[in-house]
Amino acid sequence: MSTRFTGNFTQQEPIPEEGIEAAMAVLRHGRLHRYNTAPGEVAQTALLEQEFADFTGAKYALAVASGGYALGCALRAVGVKPGDRVLTNAFTLAPVPGAIAAVGAVPVFVGVTEGLVIDLDDLEAKADQARVLMLSHMRGHLCDMDRLMAICDAAGITVIEDCAHTMGATWNGKASGRFGAVGCYSTQTYKHINSGEGGFLVTDDDEIAARAVMLSGSYMLYERHLAAPGADVFEAVKYDTPNVSGRMDNLRAAILRPQLAALPQQVVRWNDRYGVVEQGVRGTPGVTVIDRDARARFVGSSIQFLLLDWPADKVQEALRRCAARGVELKWFGGAEPVGFTSRYDSWRYAPSQPMPQSDRILRGLIDMRLPLTFSLEDCALIASILRDELGAVFQAA
Repeated sequence: MSTRFTGNFTQQEPIPEEGIEAAMAVLRHGRLHRYNTAPGEVAQTALLEQEFADFTGAKYALAVASGGYALGCALRAVGVKPGDRVLTNAFTLAPVPGAIAAVGAVPVFVGVTEGLVIDLDDLEAKADQARVLMLSHMRGHLCDMDRLMAICDAAGITVIEDCAHTMGATWNGKASGRFGAVGCYSTQTYKHINSGEGGFLVTDDDEIAARAVMLSGSYMLYERHLAAPGADVFEAVKYDTPNVSGRMDNLRAAILRPQLAALPQQVVRWNDRYGVVEQGVRGTPGVTVIDRDARARFVGSSIQFLLLDWPADKVQEALRRCAARGVELKWFGGAEPVGFTSRYDSWRYAPSQPMPQSDRILRGLIDMRLPLTFSLEDCALIASILRDELGAVFQAA
């Protein structure tokens, strides 16, 4: 009988005891709203923002209700208006084009390479079609950020980075999210620090930061932020920036602060697990492992590989066989969106044209989570199951 994996692909580690104790303190005093503070008290949310700015090397940081909210807030803060066109990856998840559509703008999709990064040749060809790029570092894959910024700077394109999968990652030693005008992050349960829902926005730009704080619902309490511009900057924007409330609360901030402090160690643990699976799958017939650029320090909280040019029925058979042995895989090539998985031609609120080269890659794209609740031995077993089942289906084709 074949060995079966019995772990849970959606089970995260518990919140650290320090975070639980801090959350209990917030619950006991009852001041969950970020601006509800006692005399002389600094809110947990303000402290978290200061710590996140330090972590990323940003001048300013804003904690918000979700990563998707951070994206929409960033678009508004840089001046995107209804009807504007915004460049973005064809390979991403629904909150990215959703944020663009939610402000009344129109996504313009840019292709994906076999390295699962934005196609910079396609970006260069489309650079005259929009003045903003919402760049998704999808599933933690970082493109050549030097070339990307050169293309965008030459074309006068403002870059917003979606770093939902790259908190803790770097390109040439510089934190993901620190190349464009704004970096946006998520603290949803399946991301690198966990508050159920939540997110951050970082920037070095005074006006963008002030507009983001006002947009998030600060009313006129912006002076209670520790990682925000001075009051004079707010004076210039506070009367013409709408309130689109999306604040983080002190309870979530209390949970996140110790997780943020531990993130560098967690990155090492994720990458150890990624390495075991990646090496175990490498060399499997019919399977293309994604080679990472040496300039990128990634966070291996998930792994992707390609079943390029496999017929759809063979991909589905491989997924079925792996699932029967306890290994849950997501496929970006399905005709219908499933769970969290969808692709650019699924989003009918975002018009698109066929992209044959990208479609070929997405048809063969397999995705798998690697939670830290898996041991290295678990990862070795998962790799052996993938190797057995994928290889067997390919060789039977």
